[in-house]
Amino acid sequence: MNRRNILNLSAIAMLGLALMSGSADAKQKTLKQQIVGSWIFVGSTGKRPDGSPNWGPNPKGILILGANGQYANMLLRSDIPKYAANNRLNGTADENKATVQGGIASYGTYTVNESDRSYTIQIEASSYPNWSGSKQTRTVASVTADELKINNPAPSIGGAATVLTYKRAK
Repeated sequence: MNRRNILNLSAIAMLGLALMSGSADAKQKTLKQQIVGSWIFVGSTGKRPDGSPNWGPNPKGILILGANGQYANMLLRSDIPKYAANNRLNGTADENKATVQGGIASYGTYTVNESDRSYTIQIEASSYPNWSGSKQTRTVASVTADELKINNPAPSIGGAATVLTYKRAK
């Protein structure tokens, strides 16, 4: 094989490698593309003052991050007692307290900061009224096709930052 053929083959090989790496980069999803969707709440690292898990042994919840920048989030304890009156307007003081302490919901808009792997929610309304109208930033600790872990620096019950874990809704 002469020198000219070797140079031509080398050039073709390098071009092929460049095209292959370019297509791999094109397949790399942005953080927003990775987190968009519906996520089922699995649990958190947060603890109550008595040491029990914030959301009980079998938490419930959903986080929806729309491609259009809208979000909705609801977290609930599964052990909230039913109201004896079967009417939410007629709950006892203890039933109302258990309901308020056993769940939180909010909705609004969100924007993603790709460079620091975070997203900021603009809370339009929340079941915890102190959050309504506020902005909060959460970093994405990790994300795979099936799992999302979010750092929440300011839990609604105060205390240390927590990690919230979600599984992608099927």
